[in-house]
Amino acid sequence: MSHTEKKKNPKPSEKNLRVGLADGIIKASPEPRLALPLRQPPGEEPRPAGPAPSPMDLRAGDSWGMLACLCTVLWHLPAVPALNRTGDPGPGPSIQKTYDLTRYLEHQLRSLAGTYLNYLGPPFNEPDFNPPRLGAETLPRATVNLDVWRSLNDKLRLTQNYEAYSHLLCYLRGLNRQAATAELRRSLAHFCTSLQGLLGSIAGVMAALGYPLPQPLPGTEPTWAPGPAHSDFLQKMDDFWLLKELQTWLWRSAKDFNRLKKKMQTPAAAVTLHLEAHGF
Repeated sequence: MSHTEKKKNPKPSEKNLRVGLADGIIKASPEPRLALPLRQPPGEEPRPAGPAPSPMDLRAGDSWGMLACLCTVLWHLPAVPALNRTGDPGPGPSIQKTYDLTRYLEHQLRSLAGTYLNYLGPPFNEPDFNPPRLGAETLPRATVNLDVWRSLNDKLRLTQNYEAYSHLLCYLRGLNRQAATAELRRSLAHFCTSLQGLLGSIAGVMAALGYPLPQPLPGTEPTWAPGPAHSDFLQKMDDFWLLKELQTWLWRSAKDFNRLKKKMQTPAAAVTLHLEAHGF
């Protein structure tokens, strides 16, 4: 066969075969379908059969299946804590609020302590002044061994915080009554109000977790009264240690509630993302 004949009778390419096959499908008549006669109610005209559904139309069985799946998902949604918006949010918001309040009080105390130590004068307002603890033995101690602190359960941790601030608030109010200047009394009164709010916030966390508030034993309620035998220097020493112990307690409380906050966190974000990935 010559080279010219090969050009006149080209071999059908694969592309031409695909086009021809497609033309055959387009021109072919649809296959006949079996249709059962529907009984028409008496007095009604027979309804003509509608066009056959396209391949993208969902059959009735598929619709019922999707509806059943959706109902199942909606039925189980209240069991997911992250999506149960109408239920009890749990202790998480109260713990976060208490943690934020401790950090705010830390900032507020720095300003108050600077003002009060300047009022006490030297050596109490010197940055490296660190006197021994003499007459402040009745104040609750915030310092604790690290291993002991880690071993505390939630109830004991909250109880110690509540009892400590109940005592410190009483002593701080006594400090306010003996303040010499109106500006210092206003600052102390404002801080006492904030500290009372922290006590209420701790009580809210304990109630959310189902813990009762600690009840003071008879005769152990904190009281403050200026001691007549105290010298002026020793009285200032007590005031200094009150502010120092309060500062340490706020630092410890921030650690306590941050630890409790992390412990109470649930994988809510992971559940939400998992459901959103499936189109719910």
